[in-house]
Amino acid sequence: MFLSVFEMFKVGIGPSSSHTMGPMVAAARFLDALREAPFTASGLRASLHGSLAFTGVGHATDRATVLGLAGFRPETYDADAAEKALSRIRETRKVEPEGLPPLAFDPEKDLHFDFGPPLPGHANGIILMATDAQGDVIMRETYFSVGGGFVLTEAELKQGRDTDTGPAVPYPFKTAAEMLVMARDSGRSIAQMKRANEDSRGGPAALDRGMARIWQVMEDCIDRGLATDGTLPGGLNVRRRAKAIHDQLQAERSRNQSAPHTINDWMSVYAMAVNEENAAGGQVVTAPTNGAAGVVPAVIRYWLDHVPGASKKKIPDFLLTAAAIGGLVKYNASISGAEAGCQAEVGSAAAMAAAGLAAVMGGTPEHIENAAEIALEHHLGMTCDPVKGLVQVPCIERNGLGAVKAVSAASLALRGDGAHFVPLDACIETMRQTGADMSEKYKETALGGLAVNVPNC
Repeated sequence: MFLSVFEMFKVGIGPSSSHTMGPMVAAARFLDALREAPFTASGLRASLHGSLAFTGVGHATDRATVLGLAGFRPETYDADAAEKALSRIRETRKVEPEGLPPLAFDPEKDLHFDFGPPLPGHANGIILMATDAQGDVIMRETYFSVGGGFVLTEAELKQGRDTDTGPAVPYPFKTAAEMLVMARDSGRSIAQMKRANEDSRGGPAALDRGMARIWQVMEDCIDRGLATDGTLPGGLNVRRRAKAIHDQLQAERSRNQSAPHTINDWMSVYAMAVNEENAAGGQVVTAPTNGAAGVVPAVIRYWLDHVPGASKKKIPDFLLTAAAIGGLVKYNASISGAEAGCQAEVGSAAAMAAAGLAAVMGGTPEHIENAAEIALEHHLGMTCDPVKGLVQVPCIERNGLGAVKAVSAASLALRGDGAHFVPLDACIETMRQTGADMSEKYKETALGGLAVNVPNC
């Protein structure tokens, strides 16, 4: 099993990796297939199913689908160009993706929200169709957005194409137990084994450049969030809070008046800054998802700014270790809120962040595995119940508390010798089972929990 660090950490746009980035990626794949087709299409249609329908408007799924069919991709997204394209599409009722003729597409008529049962296979389904001049469907494909911006066709999902199919890597662990055995046998850290795997696929230079960009985008996102106030879009009138909290913390620090517990506020405000940017549709890094994008960068920023001896030179080790843990969770359970609730998003992110922090603070592989287990265990059962389907309440604060839990988990693990009662593999399997047992109301449908007990306006 191999999932690249660049699959776990993708540069994209908010507010959701599964509901915004995923449909855009699916549309890009469909356009690529259409360019290779032996016929010429005249129009396009799209149908959203399951969670993509129920919380699609709040997650900007409709907008992302339209832009994806117009040729936009998450990794190269240009906000100004997107606004102009949307205005043009509304006027002309056509999309003009590169390499294809103008295609008829009226968002009001050709984008359908299906609120019936979800498609078999996954809660996040999207059907894309191409039509001829008479409006008859001449090409059709079903995609599933399986979390973190990962997209599979119906056939790929059935074939298990969410697993690695590339050439062998030096350390092919698919469980935490295998990872620990390989670390003991090789004498290497988890980060060193992960680096060797990455180097075998893309080379060290590309790996270092890519990780430097990941952290730069994360750090820029934090800084934008800490400098921006106002009200978030979507109709809930949620005020941005990160800037005001950060200003208060800086003022208290200058007066040397901070209580010891205030360090939790620093961790939280870094995460909240990211998730406010995400909620506003800004550029973020999936870590492993957009809904949980604040936890990992917040813990890195906390470590850099508040922990003696921290060095940016160790950030690659943090990211590689976190990606190794995230890959185990995705492979053996889920990182999708629509599939397993928020335990799969913020819980996974906290496990990744705890592992990364334990690694850069000198932890052994056993310490790291323990840190990840503690963080994930204490998110088990967490529901995904976004009010009005927006990635705002409770998502923004939840990332702050996820960062606090991650740091606490790493600290507890480092106080021990790595031995502990519940293995990470057992915790991951428990998360998978809990997600399977969880009511659909609590899996990103906005049909239960806070979403129905809090006024939406």
